[in-house]
Amino acid sequence: MKSPSDKTSSGKSPPQTDVCPELANLGFFKSQRLLALRHRGLLNPEEIDEYIVLGGYAALPKALFDMTPQRIVEEVKTSGLRGRGGAGFPTGIKWELARNAESESGSKYIVCNADEGDPGAFMDRSLLEADPHAVLEGMVIGARAIGATEGFVYVRDEYPHAVRMVTRAIEQAEDYGLLGSDILGSDFDFRVSVVRGGGAFVCGEETALMASIEGREGRPRPRPPYPAQSGLWGCPTNINNVETWANIPCIVERGGEWYSGIGTKESKGTKIFSLVGKVVNTGLIEVPMGMTLREIVFDIGGGVPGGRKFKAVQSGGPSGGCIPESLIDLPVDYEELAKAGAIMGSGGLIVMDEDTCMVDIARYFVSFLEEESCGKCAPCREGIKRMREILTDIVEAKGKEGDIERLEELAYAIKEASLCGLGKTAPNPVLTTIRYFRDEYESHVLHKRCPAKVCKAMIVYRVVPEKCTGCQRCVQVCPVNAISGPRSQPHNVDLDKCIKCGACYEICKFDAIAGDAIYIE
Repeated sequence: MKSPSDKTSSGKSPPQTDVCPELANLGFFKSQRLLALRHRGLLNPEEIDEYIVLGGYAALPKALFDMTPQRIVEEVKTSGLRGRGGAGFPTGIKWELARNAESESGSKYIVCNADEGDPGAFMDRSLLEADPHAVLEGMVIGARAIGATEGFVYVRDEYPHAVRMVTRAIEQAEDYGLLGSDILGSDFDFRVSVVRGGGAFVCGEETALMASIEGREGRPRPRPPYPAQSGLWGCPTNINNVETWANIPCIVERGGEWYSGIGTKESKGTKIFSLVGKVVNTGLIEVPMGMTLREIVFDIGGGVPGGRKFKAVQSGGPSGGCIPESLIDLPVDYEELAKAGAIMGSGGLIVMDEDTCMVDIARYFVSFLEEESCGKCAPCREGIKRMREILTDIVEAKGKEGDIERLEELAYAIKEASLCGLGKTAPNPVLTTIRYFRDEYESHVLHKRCPAKVCKAMIVYRVVPEKCTGCQRCVQVCPVNAISGPRSQPHNVDLDKCIKCGACYEICKFDAIAGDAIYIE
């Protein structure tokens, strides 16, 4: 066997194999900063010992023995941590309200909201599956701070692996004396149960979530009273989402001042995003608040595949807003997103390219929200339905002058009059797409054209004779035999048979199928 120093037959040293680069130096990872995801890929989530070896549960004894409950609350307030579930309410203030609230029965509750229902989002699920003890440790610290003795992890039943992981973590923590009675000999009692949700998107709203935990239909109720005053079974209740709880051990262990040094003036710390859509690198990322969309989409995400042009990014899930290419340098934090008409939400980022029809995107998200509306209040129930009907008419080439203005009027009425957060944010996709892509709406309504060639009612497929080689690939894939012609001769499309599926357009290697964005009334 030759050693690395041996010469080849040509007398030259053989080429040396490059050293495998560290993950931290790769584009997808080097700009990230891991706090909530600090144990990503480093431990077996089914083994509590591995979490402890990596420093897990080190913050808990500090919170139990070295800090008073009020001191814990103050540390969280100093950190500037805001709820990562979407609204961005300051976590420390929410805890203080629950701590100071009176309870006739003496009971107070802690809830972890893991009812993640945004299309393309998987932050909460991944955290519960990969690092459940970080969430539990945060919950115990929170319970100590507000005086709660019982907690619930509300996780949707579509996440069976997450349910198994958090259930096992609870059992292990109880075996180690980290949950249950007299935790670590501190005379503090706290128990956690898992509640499986039925998958209703509206149960992500905290009052609907509490109704579901109580065994009632998951529908929102008016606020006030807020959960911190009257929550589960009429008792003070503190609700935070998975990511928020996972940050708590870091804050207690390293201090609120340390945490507040990350991020922007009003939005502290890091945020986990689910980066999906028309982007080269998809997956979960955790970045400091204030990083620009350009850095996220191009530096971390690797840009849009296939050399296509970036068009927009949907921030905040189905209730979020579409941010255009002109705002690509927008810092991602609560305030800047709100100015742009979007929201942080739970952290979904869907990247869209030039082939995306923004009117159709608005229709898709409004249709999703219509299905998920609980129907309790008329503005949401009827308003979203009417918006979906107008948008459907527009993409089906039935739009009329005045439809755009009607959509805007409806949207503002729904935002103003709806009972809960679902209804109040449901118009965001419509309002932002009209705000930034009004020309596309006008093209659909006034000229019956879909610039992105997505809306089938506005597309006519035809063969370009000078480009067609007669290879018959389009003939073979057409499901309705609408294309004919002899081999090696230009083919024809029978428009009466064509169902506009686009199969011929996709398979042609010679650009001989044209999808004209026209509609003839």
